[in-house]
Amino acid sequence: MSNYLKPTESELEILQILWDKKEATVREVHELLSETKNAGYTTTLKLMQIMHEKGLVTRDESSKSHIYKPAISRKKTQKQFLDKMIKGLFSGSSTELVMQALGQRKSSQKELDEIQKYLDELKK
Repeated sequence: MSNYLKPTESELEILQILWDKKEATVREVHELLSETKNAGYTTTLKLMQIMHEKGLVTRDESSKSHIYKPAISRKKTQKQFLDKMIKGLFSGSSTELVMQALGQRKSSQKELDEIQKYLDELKK
């Protein structure tokens, strides 16, 4: 984990797309990014090349359009960011994090049921 390079915010946006799609070309990633932000194609291309160099994505160069896949898992990345957030912002208290998260917006009954189910499992 020590040599694990943490993705930047822009790299995380690209990883979200790749985690959802499983694999994509630069053009496909760029088109999806363009729906929510103003990013040039060459910027997306450069970012994905850097991500490949950092080991965040893999690249299949066997076809004309290179196919990129995530090299790190969503779960591992979420855990790393969450651990850092709990230590840095919530004085190491996961309780404070949960209370803050639940207090920020209205949770649906389905979400509350899932949280309760998870809490019940933890108590066992």
